[in-house]
Amino acid sequence: MFQKSIQVLVLLASVGWTGVAVATPPPSTPVSRGLSSPEAIQTWKTQHRNWGRWGPEDQLGTANLITPAKRKEAARLVREGVSVSLAHTLETRQAADVPSPLEHQMLFHGEAPESTYSADRLALGFHGWSHTHLDALCHVFDEGRTYNGYAQSKVDAKGCSVLSVNTVRDGLTTRGVLIDMAAFKGVPYLEPGAPIHAADLEAWERKTKVKVTSGDAVIVRTGRWARRAAVGAWDVSSHSPGLHVSSVEWLAARGVAVVATDVGLDVLPSGVEGLLIPVHLLLINTLGVHVIDNADLEALAKVATARGRYDFLLSIAPLAVEGGTGSPVNPIATF
Repeated sequence: MFQKSIQVLVLLASVGWTGVAVATPPPSTPVSRGLSSPEAIQTWKTQHRNWGRWGPEDQLGTANLITPAKRKEAARLVREGVSVSLAHTLETRQAADVPSPLEHQMLFHGEAPESTYSADRLALGFHGWSHTHLDALCHVFDEGRTYNGYAQSKVDAKGCSVLSVNTVRDGLTTRGVLIDMAAFKGVPYLEPGAPIHAADLEAWERKTKVKVTSGDAVIVRTGRWARRAAVGAWDVSSHSPGLHVSSVEWLAARGVAVVATDVGLDVLPSGVEGLLIPVHLLLINTLGVHVIDNADLEALAKVATARGRYDFLLSIAPLAVEGGTGSPVNPIATF
């Protein structure tokens, strides 16, 4: 989720995820909501990190919880065959929340009489608060280490030699659960700086009677894109609604495999002194959870609300980038 200057050339995109899922129950993690200080976070990391849980060479993290049985369970949620994208159209113009827009260059087009086809070139620095993307597990360092204790030096100028986005090239296909927190709170969108606590997630679960379970992808809507449409772009990188660090304990207790939001995941300011994005740190580095930032959940919210259904089959297919720190993605929900 950190802003990068690395340019990723994207010519043709399709793909998914590699590795064999291992059926392992989620750990028993009490939701104490005690994560409010750097000291408490440090203690929690030591007690609850998933390093070594699936072996010393694991590179999948909580994607291990997406077992064949979990995929079949998710597939049974498809009843109508209605699908909806969770991706925001890639921004091509600079704005307060788009410091690094997509570079789209037409190489061949129909205005040239001699042309018999069209082709283009895309260049994108996708990390940040603008474009819908998946963070690989090599993306976040903590005290010189990545997820599972690999030395951060394994991520060098050539890319990630471990934990790259290519480890999930066969796709993350599981049960998705939409938690529309803006609608739950009775507003079209949450205001910048509004935190989503563990207690909010628990209250949503009680009201909807939809239970988040091991291997699920939790998708949290703040209404960021609805607010942008209503009042215009703002600097999401410094002032944003999002998950409070207390939510990590709840997500860990549920055994969540993937977390997606329509912002940059963390509430900003974070409320934790000295830590800009503690939710990113704990989910990716400590627990090994794949994260999707800047999803566009407006269409999904409408489809789900119209049906009174908040779980569905979710399919995420990142680009097969060897050594990549992440990938632009177009997640698809199917009802």
